[in-house]
Amino acid sequence: MHVPKKFEQNDLTQFTDLINNYPFATLITNSDLGLEANHIPFILDQSNGKNILQGHIAKVSSLWKNLKDKSEVLVIFHGPNCYISPNYYPTKKATGKVVPTWNYVTVHVKGVLSYIHDEEWKLSLLNDLTVQHEAGQVAPWSISDAPEEYIQKMLPAIVGLEVDITSITGQWKLSQNQPEVNRLGVVSGLSSENESHQAIAELVKEQMAKSASKS
Repeated sequence: MHVPKKFEQNDLTQFTDLINNYPFATLITNSDLGLEANHIPFILDQSNGKNILQGHIAKVSSLWKNLKDKSEVLVIFHGPNCYISPNYYPTKKATGKVVPTWNYVTVHVKGVLSYIHDEEWKLSLLNDLTVQHEAGQVAPWSISDAPEEYIQKMLPAIVGLEVDITSITGQWKLSQNQPEVNRLGVVSGLSSENESHQAIAELVKEQMAKSASKS
């Protein structure tokens, strides 16, 4: 991923937050059959001083049959993103020298993929995923709500995944290349639009605050 210096992100806390808040990722692999992309929710395990992504796929998936264990993979986490209209920029009226663009937040994770077939490991993963994603429910569902024999029959139908992270690259493209007046225009223009656009507006504001604190 090409990352211009203005948009480079190196804050590990920001990486962690994005992975936790937007866990549905794109797993990109390259086997003898060529490139393949799979879309998988991951959970970030930071226990034991390591950073590991954990997830699972259906056992009928060709991924674990075609891609060798311990292969290098790329996992892409997509944060909020949206189109940026030149109409948001006050400088448009003055010079007309503006063009459309796209603001976005993304994290690219490289690592080594392992397949897990252990039933206890897979059950623990499913519990962790359920706890994370049911947290917002009024009455959170849990694995124990389903009959134990049913869950035990389901476990052999999945293969666990672990990605031992070797590098993380982040890009926070949030109008940092624009003068302050245009960045304020972006915030104003996006704030009244849909939820994903408002999320970008908040991130632009945060980026502006950080820049101001450094100056």
